Amino acid sequence: MPDTALPAPAQEGARVLTVSDSAARRVAFLIEHEGDPSLMLRLTVSGGGCSGFQYAFAFDATANDDDHVFEKDGVRVVTDDCSLDLLAGATLDYVEDLMGAAFQIKNPNATASCGCGNSFAA
Repeated sequence: MPDTALPAPAQEGARVLTVSDSAARRVAFLIEHEGDPSLMLRLTVSGGGCSGFQYAFAFDATANDDDHVFEKDGVRVVTDDCSLDLLAGATLDYVEDLMGAAFQIKNPNATASCGCGNSFAA
């Protein structure tokens, strides 16, 4: 019987962004309503917010030279190289609960975050 190697788990801090099934479904729904299948969800990190850095989401049809594109079930999420430094190893999720529905970033690089979850300290 031949040995079958399992894929190694992603290393913490790896320069990857994981997109959850729930987030992929929500992005696909939003893009369908925009009527432009070439759109990608752009996730950026910039200075600001109550904890030092803040996340921003927008639709974009173009990937720049310094962008990294992550795909899940045909949905593309794009982020620039500098943002990826702060997002490395993070997961983009979409959560619906009694408080509402929103995209959430589960970021292992965040040392602190604010109550709203839209900003963090690294």
